[in-house]
Amino acid sequence: MRVLILGASGQLGTELAKTFADHHLLMPSHQELDLSQATARAAINQLTPDLVLLPAAFTNVDGCALDPARAFRENTLGPKYAALACRDRDIPLVYVSTNEVFSGSSQQAYSEYDQPAPINAYGRSKWGGEQAVLHHAPNVFITRVAWLFGGQRNFVRTIARLGRERLQTGEPLRVVTDEVGTPTHAAEAAWAIRQLVDSNLPGIYHVVNEGACSRHELACAVLAAAGIDLPVEPITSAEFSRPSSPPPFSALSNNAAAALGIRLRRWQAAVIAAVAAIDEPA
Repeated sequence: MRVLILGASGQLGTELAKTFADHHLLMPSHQELDLSQATARAAINQLTPDLVLLPAAFTNVDGCALDPARAFRENTLGPKYAALACRDRDIPLVYVSTNEVFSGSSQQAYSEYDQPAPINAYGRSKWGGEQAVLHHAPNVFITRVAWLFGGQRNFVRTIARLGRERLQTGEPLRVVTDEVGTPTHAAEAAWAIRQLVDSNLPGIYHVVNEGACSRHELACAVLAAAGIDLPVEPITSAEFSRPSSPPPFSALSNNAAAALGIRLRRWQAAVIAAVAAIDEPA
């Protein structure tokens, strides 16, 4: 099977390439295939894929707030062009979305059946992408992920690096307590996506590790796993000025994939494994 991965150099894309390595992989760079251009539809068709995986996105949340037009081009229009190409070829499309399509007003983890209501430019652009692929492609897997960590630069690696640095300087680490989500290991998310594709049951899925925590709790878990004895000072988002506001509570629950027997371990165990795999600070 010819598998086209759009965004293969990213954090999740890298893991998807490993997970689908038993197939013939097509992994064009952004320069070779700019998904935000209308020509992307024809370019995808020329590659003659049998499956399209779409983890590519403009994921800089603050960048999306500062440049919503770019967010729309890359996160809404791009997926539309990919969906049209998949419709042309009558092939499946896996669209990777985000926990930030939700408002954050819930008191419990969001399920696949809850209605999205994004509150920032990034979330709105990704929700637009979801609607576009559902409307234009006949065979779509929407896989929402959250707080990805793994081999590349991410929150877990950054905290491990800062922890080592602050241990030398004696400065405390300050991390927000009022942002809650579901940390997810990129390699495990890629594994789950492969299982979903093999199931041949398209739909909306939450591909996340089990459980939820605040950014502060996650930072403490990372330092503990790294054996770094450093205090983490709790702060609120109001003390940390930024162009975009994330949903305060965006934890996801895996119900649909779990019904198929596809479950990821608890986030704490995944964090311990990820920290152990860090060869050097990011």
